[in-house]
Amino acid sequence: MSNRQTKTDVILIGAGIMSATLGSLLKELVPDWEITVFERLANAGEESSNEWNNAGTGHSSLCELNYTVEQPDGSIDISKAIKVNEEYQVSKQFWSYLINSKLINNPQDFIMPLPHMSMVQGEQNVEFLKKRFETLSNNPLFKGMEFSDNPEKLMEWIPLIMQDRPSNEPIAATKIDSGTDVNFGALTRMMFDHLKNNNVDIQYKHSVDNIKRTSDGSWEVKVRNVDDGSVERHTAKFVFIGCGGGSLHLLQKSGIPEGKHIGGFPVSGVFMVCNNPEVVAQHHAKVYGKAAVGAPPMSVPHLDTRFIDNKKSLLFGPFAGFSPKFLKTGSMFDLITSVKPNNVLTMLAAGAKEMSLTKYLIQQVMLSKEQRMEELQEFIPNAKIEDWDLVVAGQRVQVIKDTAKGGKGTLQFGTEVITAADGSIAALLGASPGASTAVFVMLELINKCFPQHIKEWEPKIKEMIPSYGVSLLKNPELLHEIETSTARTLGLVGKEQEDSKSKNRMLVEA
Repeated sequence: MSNRQTKTDVILIGAGIMSATLGSLLKELVPDWEITVFERLANAGEESSNEWNNAGTGHSSLCELNYTVEQPDGSIDISKAIKVNEEYQVSKQFWSYLINSKLINNPQDFIMPLPHMSMVQGEQNVEFLKKRFETLSNNPLFKGMEFSDNPEKLMEWIPLIMQDRPSNEPIAATKIDSGTDVNFGALTRMMFDHLKNNNVDIQYKHSVDNIKRTSDGSWEVKVRNVDDGSVERHTAKFVFIGCGGGSLHLLQKSGIPEGKHIGGFPVSGVFMVCNNPEVVAQHHAKVYGKAAVGAPPMSVPHLDTRFIDNKKSLLFGPFAGFSPKFLKTGSMFDLITSVKPNNVLTMLAAGAKEMSLTKYLIQQVMLSKEQRMEELQEFIPNAKIEDWDLVVAGQRVQVIKDTAKGGKGTLQFGTEVITAADGSIAALLGASPGASTAVFVMLELINKCFPQHIKEWEPKIKEMIPSYGVSLLKNPELLHEIETSTARTLGLVGKEQEDSKSKNRMLVEA
């Protein structure tokens, strides 16, 4: 057994989209820092970032109904929708920078333009969608959104969903053409290729088993070679724990006080994927519906066109599920071993509070393929069972913590970064909208963990992200400029959009 010891500036644990993003940002800001990456699996982007393990929605609040909440007075609160939209704009700016700087190539390999739609049924829901549309479409971040409750118009937009649909129930949808489908697996792999070409030491099949503070304040990680079991120790001044569901256990091992009183609740997902090319060809959008009562926000049903390996696919789901594993390739003991004396009360309080969620997950696990088909037929009335197969998606670990608003054991739906007081270690926990907002989340982490460098780094950050530190909502001109340039760089402006835009301009000028 080797016990090699090495020193480096930065250690990134996990080769997913978050580590890829943080590594790429740091490489631009301080090219001479030494960065080492450890990944338990054989390749980058194999867990939550993998294209089959997430919905690939560039989350920008264009279609996700759970980001807009109806208030008791009937008004629609769009503050979360604005926040997520602005954060996704940051990601698109950074990806554009990577392409313009020739650090990655071929944007069409990871991002495609795709209409984002919301669709609802029933009088009350149609009323809600209309109000939501009115509130959003007045906002510069959501310009270009259309609303229709006319079956003929909807037939044009979503023929597969409207075909053979009984006409007695009110139905409505919103559509916006500036949505995207993102292959986060491909993007993660591209970024790691770039890092590898820039002297970042990436060690696959290396599992970080322990992490502890050394006497001089740096961090030592104990790394095991998965193939031969040999162990090495590596130290660094800064460690980022970005290994999805695996982050909670390592955060607990670090012993930092900020990691106490935090638990994790694993939720798995299953998608149905269409294997009939004729059916796939009839749908071109991401269409999000409304979550069932008692369902967690990440199980909002949606019918998605996806572009994976240059091939168009159609996915429906996700059906939520439960497994005690924290990673798809994790252990059945992950949940039980995450319960510690300091978080047991938090976990028990969450268990008592979330009875309806637990019941919902158990019901979802018990669904037969036929029952899943019934849910799919709410979307595609004439869907046939032989055209669809099941695909198990990635594991998500929702954060459980004590909050001022929710009290003890509150289940958090979202992405959380836990940072030590001195900024020497940070862990990323949680789930959606995670990958879409990776650049924003990692910039926040850089701000928190390297405050002494921010002043000197700021000009470079602004070069990579022109809107850095500025609200796009309050600067419509900058918003327009950024949307136009990122759409061009990322290849999101289709020829038809260009043609219709120039046609509109000519009409206006005439």
